[in-house]
Amino acid sequence: MTHGYHAHIYFDLTEAERAEGLRRSIALQFGERVTMYPLVPRLVGPHPRPMFEINFEEADHATVVPWLEQHRAGLTVLVHPVTGDDLADHTDLARWLGPPEGLFLDRL
Repeated sequence: MTHGYHAHIYFDLTEAERAEGLRRSIALQFGERVTMYPLVPRLVGPHPRPMFEINFEEADHATVVPWLEQHRAGLTVLVHPVTGDDLADHTDLARWLGPPEGLFLDRL
């Protein structure tokens, strides 16, 4: 059973301004339909690069994911469900927008 989705938008520190611009665009496009977190300019959890995260409900998946695919500004995005199985969520059930990146799975 899925309890919504997370999207992790990756950036290099040289791309922080582009990432912040995308974050603002997401806020304008989706408003309160997504929960938005600030840019994290360091490695955290299983993520291989700095990132920011948005969370959204299953009902918004068909709208949010295609929008991200079209507007991601060349940034790589990991979209995954929240099922309670972190390993499966970040691997078998995940979808990459842009080139897939290696995650630090031992940190899950």
